[in-house]
Amino acid sequence: MAVSPHIVNPNPSIPILQVSELSAVFSNGQQGLQALDRVTFSVYTEEFICVLGPSGSGKSTLLRILAGLLPLTTGELFYCGQPLTGPQGDIGVVFQKSNLMPWRTVLENITLPLELRRVPRAEALRQAQEMVELVGLTGFETTLPRDLSGGMAQRVAIARALIHDPRVLLLDEPFGSLDALTRERMGSELLRIWQHRRKTVIMVTHSISEALFLADRVLVLSRRPGQLRLDLPVDLPRPRQEQMRYTPAFGELARQLRSTIEDATEIL
Repeated sequence: MAVSPHIVNPNPSIPILQVSELSAVFSNGQQGLQALDRVTFSVYTEEFICVLGPSGSGKSTLLRILAGLLPLTTGELFYCGQPLTGPQGDIGVVFQKSNLMPWRTVLENITLPLELRRVPRAEALRQAQEMVELVGLTGFETTLPRDLSGGMAQRVAIARALIHDPRVLLLDEPFGSLDALTRERMGSELLRIWQHRRKTVIMVTHSISEALFLADRVLVLSRRPGQLRLDLPVDLPRPRQEQMRYTPAFGELARQLRSTIEDATEIL
């Protein structure tokens, strides 16, 4: 699948991503399996969006459509005001599994996207070293993936996705396989990286607390077929600290999200 070059947004007031009445149906040998049903929302430059919903609600499907990796069935999808019909050079993706090449070191895994673009080796290594420092892996440049913890491997995956300076970063449950404490630390690290690089981020998660801690807005999908049930602004001050999770304002937002997810899980 070919990757399109960077698209320049002619008007910053236009949403960087605009989803309108998006539905997705996949063939299952019978009448088809509908994953998403008429989903509509917009994302603006440098927003941090989290997507919540019951298992099987189409969250990962939505992310892959936004990445240009899956086609939509009906509806419209625009990137920088233009139809998005395939992978874009300035949309980076990080999946739940880090998918590192086991025979390549940390530095070599991070340089891979630049190698594919035929960036000179010296420049690729310089940029990769900057990414290593950004994600807090200084000293592990020559380490192989087998010797990394899960959290460290995901840092490498994030660095690899960021090295070609994408405008949008899509994250599909990147910390789902980590223990609770490591997951919280990785959330704080992701916020630090986001504040430093100011990318537009859309992240799928199953954690209400994680979504509220990270996001400017939280989107809640219903059970399959996924419909947008809530688009909740997270009006909490930045920069965010861990103790914010225990404030009344955080608790009230969590209550709203939990109530919506419980309603969205009920059989209609």
